[in-house]
Amino acid sequence: MAVPVSDAVEADQRLPPYLLPHLPEPDYSRPLLQLTAEQRARLLDILTFLYRRQDAEACFGELDRLMKVHHAHKTPEMIEAERTFDPRERFTERDIVLITYGDLLTNPGRTPLQVLSDFLLRFMRGTINTVHILPFFPYSSDRGFSIIDYEEVDPRLGTWQDIERLSHSFRLMFDGVFNHASSKSRWFQRFLNGRPGYEDFFVAFTTKDAIGEDHLRLILRPRTSSLVTPYRTINGQRYVWTTFSSDQVDLNFKNPRVLQRVVEVLLYYVRRGADAIRLDAVTYIWHELGTSCAHLRQGHAVVQLFRAILDVVAPHVALITETNVRHADNISYFGDGSNEAQMVYNFALPPLVLHTLHTANARRLNDWAKTLEPPSRTTAFFNFLASHDGIGLLGAQGLLTSNEINALVEKTTEHGGLVSYKDNGDGTKSPYELNISFYSALNRDDVDESVDLQVGRFICARAIALAIRGVAGVYFPMLFGAKNDTEAVLAGRDARSINRRTIDEASLYARLLDRKSWVHKTATRFRRLIKRRTTHPAFHPNAPQEIVDVDERAFILLRGAHESRRRVVAIHNVTAQPLTVDVPLARVGGGPAEWVDIITRRGVVAAHGQLAVRLEPYGVLWLEPQE
Repeated sequence: MAVPVSDAVEADQRLPPYLLPHLPEPDYSRPLLQLTAEQRARLLDILTFLYRRQDAEACFGELDRLMKVHHAHKTPEMIEAERTFDPRERFTERDIVLITYGDLLTNPGRTPLQVLSDFLLRFMRGTINTVHILPFFPYSSDRGFSIIDYEEVDPRLGTWQDIERLSHSFRLMFDGVFNHASSKSRWFQRFLNGRPGYEDFFVAFTTKDAIGEDHLRLILRPRTSSLVTPYRTINGQRYVWTTFSSDQVDLNFKNPRVLQRVVEVLLYYVRRGADAIRLDAVTYIWHELGTSCAHLRQGHAVVQLFRAILDVVAPHVALITETNVRHADNISYFGDGSNEAQMVYNFALPPLVLHTLHTANARRLNDWAKTLEPPSRTTAFFNFLASHDGIGLLGAQGLLTSNEINALVEKTTEHGGLVSYKDNGDGTKSPYELNISFYSALNRDDVDESVDLQVGRFICARAIALAIRGVAGVYFPMLFGAKNDTEAVLAGRDARSINRRTIDEASLYARLLDRKSWVHKTATRFRRLIKRRTTHPAFHPNAPQEIVDVDERAFILLRGAHESRRRVVAIHNVTAQPLTVDVPLARVGGGPAEWVDIITRRGVVAAHGQLAVRLEPYGVLWLEPQE
């Protein structure tokens, strides 16, 4: 089951040159980066939209300097490799992103990042190829998302050397938490102390009533806390915009200096090994009274600027937007398919899959999946079922009825979970996210069901998320079917702690070796599923997808490889009963009589123009024709 850590020593040799370490110091003996007229115009157009022409020119000068510095850190091999980089192959069927905090796995003898690295090399090497380490910087609250220092590794987790070690064997995703900073950060302390240049670094007002009630009702917020927080400064009391909490103070991107410093951090992350950067809460990055302060054109322009800069100096680095909002608003961060994020979190997927398995009916999932079409071959959906946060409900608005969403809320409380609410701006509140582990959201401990049935239900959900078009993301505890951490909630932590259980390394290995445990059964089946997915070209994010809605008791889709005739018919029984499904061969491109399930290698024979397949409760078949 495990492989020796020593097997990873040659991992560097398999990485593209642009993923190898940058030079520790800039090399100015070589020609400096020179922007083309088109690149310069693209950047200046965005800056001019955001700021006055004079301010745009001044801001451009500093951004140009930052890009020149970054370019001087690149090796000649990197520069040459970037010239031949094909953005259509940025994402492939091999891409599985593991989402984890740096300290979800612990061992008293080593730093958490060392423990994580060792575990991934032993257990997940050849299964996942990308690791999204949730904010690993010093922080003051919100489990890392209230950053004190953007450029240091939290010493409680480890060091930059630990991050670099991971980068030798895995692609890395970092978090760009640029909507807000910690109230303990240097930037905010300089604001409080009146340091020149930091007077308007944050969104702040001199009076509490600066935002009128009419404006407050318009503002979209994911929290019910006060929008502004009073702080004493050298210049008197100021009321600071705090979208998420009183400790998370919103940066003021109307100030070009803020944009410049954030771009400096962005490029620093690239030099530290980031192959992808997740833009946290980018929905709320620009503030404009009289609007919803969400999805504003200026916010999209900031994303476009980040993209334009990376296209010049690090074209292999992908931007991923995290926008827990309605599906139509969420996918708007693709832009035109070439100018904003290469990937967006598919927030509608988790509640739709949960609804499908609770109701044993795939109609809602089918209807939505038919609409999934990324705007270009250089973009992809990021398909996940669980993350460090809860199961967001905003993505399902308009896709599920209010009664269906309320049913998910009721199921969550029945399964031992919690529900977080958002302020609607009119004095009412509505469900925002379900705080529950995905395994517990599907399975109750107090019912008379076998472990195998519950694991099967969970694996069916995971198979749907792996089969659907896009790049798959897997939250670390889901690898083992982690259940609710009720003790953390009872200990007074926030609701999201229910799905953030810290695991002792020795205890985890013991459960993985116990063949009767749900942990062993889940991990074994899940790893096999991932391996099958990552070795078949039909699951390439650019491979076509067609929903085959012949029976609402099953979620069926046809995936076909672009560059070959290989295809897979993925069939998922979403009920707790055995199921026979008849799939007309004409609906899946025709084919021979003999098919094989690529997961189990089981053969299936078509007859009379039909694929008649029998599935166990929550059974999954990924069938390939034997042509």
